[in-house]
Amino acid sequence: MALSRILNLRFAFFGTPRFAEIILNELEQKGFIPALVVTAPDKPKGRKLLLTPSEVNIWAKKRHIPVLMPEKLSNEAFLEDLKKTDFDLFIVAAYGKIIPKVVLDLPRNGSLNIHPSLLPKFRGPSPIESAILSDETSTGVTIIVLDEEMDHGPIIAQQEFIIENWPTKGSRLAEYLAHAGGALLAETLPEYLARGKAYPQDHSRATFTKKISKEDGLIDLSGDPLLNYRKIQAFDDWPGAFFFTERNGRRIRVRVTDASYANSKLSITRVVPEGKKEMSYEDFLRGEARTRDGL
Repeated sequence: MALSRILNLRFAFFGTPRFAEIILNELEQKGFIPALVVTAPDKPKGRKLLLTPSEVNIWAKKRHIPVLMPEKLSNEAFLEDLKKTDFDLFIVAAYGKIIPKVVLDLPRNGSLNIHPSLLPKFRGPSPIESAILSDETSTGVTIIVLDEEMDHGPIIAQQEFIIENWPTKGSRLAEYLAHAGGALLAETLPEYLARGKAYPQDHSRATFTKKISKEDGLIDLSGDPLLNYRKIQAFDDWPGAFFFTERNGRRIRVRVTDASYANSKLSITRVVPEGKKEMSYEDFLRGEARTRDGL
């Protein structure tokens, strides 16, 4: 396919968080700029719960790219908006919602997805956290053609990585895989658009992940130290690993922000007690001791 055709590719990008923003940056560096961005509606954030646009929304507005924020993808007005442009392709990365087939089939070359795992392993909403919790030192990114089933479509390209200093923090792994996924997609697009080659996944080897909840971050300080460490690493961004302690007859949540693991021992180094600023774990324990002693 001619270079001019590739660089004039008209595509819509579906994505929401920082992971998707990084992929957009990688595509932009290679000359691929979306004609439209579809992202989640603004959400309340922070202590004041101010309505805040997604990272992808902010990225698009800085570049004066039109943005759609549908509550439901089956909405007729949203579908009509998509049909106003003759798209070559849709690209999806961490959008946050299952996209119906009626949307996926609109562009002439289908819809592609960048998934941060070596599919068919770790299908679903939490592949990065699941890789860390499962001690999967070999991970990677996969680009697939989307179909109506979750992370089920045929594979266009895949890249594997062995991550050093394992287990790494989830946010760090997400950033690494986002850069890798965006670069791989940019490299892959010309070949895919020219020939449309893809091969089916081995569905018999598929494994599935679940949606992470706040409660998943709870750790038992008297439990398995390695499991606790993996949780601290996997959930560093959200929901955060935490434990509870009693203070003056009240249960206090303590978030663990940093820790190390060596010689089968977990060493917590930084925490954020409920209602307080981040501090060293040593300072926290000293404060606990003073409280118990009535000082």
